[in-house]
Amino acid sequence: MIDALAVFDIGKTNIKLSLVDARGHELAVHRRANEVVQVGLYPHHDVDAIESWLLEKLGELARQAHISAIVPITHGATAALVDDDGLVLPIADYEQDFSVVQSDYSTCRQYDELRPPFAQTFSPALGLGLNLGRQLYWQQQRYPEAFGRARKLLMYPQYWAWRLCGVAAGEVTSLGCHTDLWRPASGTYSSLVTNADWLHLMPPLRPAWAELGRVRSHLAQQTGLPSECRVLCGVHDSNASLLRYLQRNGNGPRVVLSTGTWLIAAALDAGLDGLQEQRDMLANVNVLGEPVACMRFMGGREFSELAGSTPKVCREADLQALIDGHSMALPCFSGCGGPFAGQQGRLTGAPPDTSEERYALATLYCVLMTEYCLEQLQAPGAIVVEGSFISNPYFAALLAGGFDGRDVFCSEDGSGTTAGGWMLQHWQDGQRGGALTAPRQVKPLRLRGWDAYRQAWRAAVSELCAPEISFSEE
Repeated sequence: MIDALAVFDIGKTNIKLSLVDARGHELAVHRRANEVVQVGLYPHHDVDAIESWLLEKLGELARQAHISAIVPITHGATAALVDDDGLVLPIADYEQDFSVVQSDYSTCRQYDELRPPFAQTFSPALGLGLNLGRQLYWQQQRYPEAFGRARKLLMYPQYWAWRLCGVAAGEVTSLGCHTDLWRPASGTYSSLVTNADWLHLMPPLRPAWAELGRVRSHLAQQTGLPSECRVLCGVHDSNASLLRYLQRNGNGPRVVLSTGTWLIAAALDAGLDGLQEQRDMLANVNVLGEPVACMRFMGGREFSELAGSTPKVCREADLQALIDGHSMALPCFSGCGGPFAGQQGRLTGAPPDTSEERYALATLYCVLMTEYCLEQLQAPGAIVVEGSFISNPYFAALLAGGFDGRDVFCSEDGSGTTAGGWMLQHWQDGQRGGALTAPRQVKPLRLRGWDAYRQAWRAAVSELCAPEISFSEE
């Protein structure tokens, strides 16, 4: 029976379980929606349903291959409070507004006074529950008895590792993901952890690639997994996509666009001095504990809002027609995050009539928003697109055709997170990256009137938030 790895990837919208062989190739994939439970104490993740699905699908995969390890990968801004048996409170959904739940405005004002300054955490003040510390503080104040029973505070990947092997650990990529809990420059907990009395809840820190333990014996019996199946510590999803680019490789990509529900631009060679808190610019932390300048917007969510529930891939002629007709979308079209959070998205010019035109409009919008993020980051180097946007035939090509002439690449692996999970398994054996397909360079797409369209979009966006927005001269 072939030896393989299971990568358990929880995105904000979808969940994926992949069986990956020794060369990094996907042998089988299972998917399901990531649904939030709206009833109960507050909106929360349905971890019982997720766990039942996970164990069922692991059982199916265990009949196809000898699964030697499992790597959990999840979205950020999510954590679990557990005692020795399980959750003491539901795992909160970061898209709920903690300032209005039960009209608890005073708790949020207290948190704003307690949270560390941006200069300490490089974690911007965000809406809803996107700052993990805000969620935790709200839970502590609202449910003090349950919160007091917690023995450990686990980031979301490490919660799943704990459920699978029983060993609790902390890990820097999730701790450093706009949580307010971490000091990226010094690699230590922020003042919030001490001031809110959470330090005793923090488990020992382990590297993302560390083996925490073997799968629990009853789970091995239930699923058919081998008793020696290892459970790795796990990683934040956009950092999984970043793994293969951490080592400089000639003129290879130095800016990584991790695309999914969020589009996160990570600039490996940009400094932190230019980060602007009000623009949703931040420092994430890579698996080595190093800060990485980032900027993001809810690209996948906004694309879906503009393209509709049944998107249909457009033709180049649909893109050209929108450009010719000066039809454009101005930010933003999501409920949280991004440099234009709080702005109401709107369309100008003739509205799109067909599914193809809506797809075209969504594509143009996401390209222009990505350009804006890259310019604000002052991100040097070639660009690579990872994740769901590689399936869009125009996104990377338009980016290559309009953004200051630099090289643009597309990943050929289909999922940067899955490839990252494979790399973690091989992090210490010298194989990491060797078996992965190199990204392909993208041929630029240059449409008639594209430069003028881009400049018109920039002018309209500048009016939304002037005078804080500035664009580089071309």
